[in-house]
Amino acid sequence: MERNSKPRILVVDDHEDNIELLRARLEARGYHVDGAPDGQAALEQVDRSVPDLILLDVMMPKMDGMEVARRLKARMANKELPFIPIIMQTALDTTEHKVEGLGAGAIDYITKPINFAELEARVSSQLHVKKLQSELEARDKELSELNDKLRQISLTDGLTEVENRRSLEERLHDMWQHSVRLHEPIALVMCDIDKFKAVNDEYGHQAGDAVLKQFAKVLKDEAREIDRVGRYGGEEFLLILPGTVLDAAVTFAERLREKVAEHTFTYSGGTLRRTMSCGVAASPHPLVKDQEGLLRASDEALYVAKETGRNRVIRFDGGDFKAHMQSKGNDTTDVEKPVSKPAAGTGSAVPGGPPKSKASAEASRPTA
Repeated sequence: MERNSKPRILVVDDHEDNIELLRARLEARGYHVDGAPDGQAALEQVDRSVPDLILLDVMMPKMDGMEVARRLKARMANKELPFIPIIMQTALDTTEHKVEGLGAGAIDYITKPINFAELEARVSSQLHVKKLQSELEARDKELSELNDKLRQISLTDGLTEVENRRSLEERLHDMWQHSVRLHEPIALVMCDIDKFKAVNDEYGHQAGDAVLKQFAKVLKDEAREIDRVGRYGGEEFLLILPGTVLDAAVTFAERLREKVAEHTFTYSGGTLRRTMSCGVAASPHPLVKDQEGLLRASDEALYVAKETGRNRVIRFDGGDFKAHMQSKGNDTTDVEKPVSKPAAGTGSAVPGGPPKSKASAEASRPTA
């Protein structure tokens, strides 16, 4: 019921005289009245214009009032219609008939011959209930929309407006489970803006923010609709590629690397250029046992890309990756070899193996 508009009442009765009598009395009280001569016509009228209240006769041809109330009640329960109070009107005043009508979906019951003072009081009361119900539904909808917005905010990086780490971890969990269940491939691309710290140091943090925003947009523009793109932390971004085998993920990462290298980043004081490094991992693969192993493998591949010159794409099972890890004393060639427990303060760089301690990982990773 819209504010400042007349409440709309639908009178359903197979006697035209009854409709006109009720129309005259109710319109004199400021209501807008529509009429329907039978149950089927009543349902059609509701489809054309939803009333605020229905005065429904029970005994009618084609479709009686009980069936009309049951159908309307079902549609209200399915949220196809808003709440509509139904007042049954009938000469059948036994308790059995009243119970049946209330069970069918009526809110109230009035017997014929109608006492108009009683009718007006019941109509006024039920319209007040309708108003309260509408206000409650509006508040519920507003609260639901607010909760949706808050959840979206909680899963979005405030600067770049791509997904944040929490969202990426949730997405990866769901997509990994989907991949395992349906035996489909999944790939990760972990990427990092090369020498990003120098941007902040030389051009200022506002320039750094501008670069991050534009970098995120390049990633989003190149990704498919089903891919997930997010900021994993600092200048590191993660792309989750469902249904993608390793070779295709490497090709995609190379395309991203070229796009970024060709891109001119703009900020309030001018322009600058930057490159990116990428680590790529995929499953199924003998070196990847679980979701954490997949994520670790892409991160270790990125680490190798940074250590071996930057502006590169490194796949976690490639020759460059293996050679670099072996030069560091980490043998990744034997996938069946058990991983020994690292000594305190060291850690394993084997994809899928135990993670490095934070301190040692940060100490060994090259500066951005």
